[in-house]
Amino acid sequence: MKKEAKPQENNKMPLLIIGGVLVAAAIIGYLYYNSSRTPGGNANRAANASNVNSNRSPSATAPLGANPPNMIGSPTAAVTIEEFADFQCAACASVHPILKEIQSIYGSRIRFIFRNFPLGIPQHDKAYEAAVAVEAAGLQDRNKFWDMQNQLFVNQQAWTNSPNYRNLWEGYAQQIGLDVERFRNDMAGRATKERVDADLARGRGLGLDSTPTVLVNGKNIPFQAMTAANLRQVIDSEIQNSLKAPAANSSNEANTSRNAAAPANAQ
Repeated sequence: MKKEAKPQENNKMPLLIIGGVLVAAAIIGYLYYNSSRTPGGNANRAANASNVNSNRSPSATAPLGANPPNMIGSPTAAVTIEEFADFQCAACASVHPILKEIQSIYGSRIRFIFRNFPLGIPQHDKAYEAAVAVEAAGLQDRNKFWDMQNQLFVNQQAWTNSPNYRNLWEGYAQQIGLDVERFRNDMAGRATKERVDADLARGRGLGLDSTPTVLVNGKNIPFQAMTAANLRQVIDSEIQNSLKAPAANSSNEANTSRNAAAPANAQ
């Protein structure tokens, strides 16, 4: 006579017990996790994210960069435009004529500063040396800095693809009226490299990692927005804001003077 098989329900009992234990453990873990979270955690994460983004705006803690900076316009202008560029960056070359147009339109109403920011990537193997070349031109004549900067951007493809790029640079130096021998010596000297390194330190201090980066009074302009029309809109807005600020201050000062002159109420 065959033994009667045990009901299948009994075989499932250990599995049910194990499943119950796992569910209980999950609930306890969840409660423990929630109880151990710092109150206001989301606010802290938002603050941290804000701090990361704020590193991309100029601040008093960032290095100042090359001194004196490569600047045109008025040092006392209400609007400062600061460009960080790499001479082998194709996007920088494409933005170059737009920024020259802006400089021409606004003149002394803006302060335009150019910062060398060679990215140090394999594709831009001549970028640091190009920045040194432009600084060597500037050591002879501050205006020649801008002439050489223009030569390198306009002729970017020619010298980037040439094994004799230094000869091309010396040709550009001669075209803009530099002493070529001095230009060559300054490129080999420390002063030019120190200026490039100072600009690099400023860019890194601001958290920059791409070119071109254009800041208008510290506001980072997205590359897609680097058109003459959009830049003019941003600059005009900054100029208008600068004109409103003195008017507001004058109004506050007038109110303060009236309050000071008014007789005190009798007690």
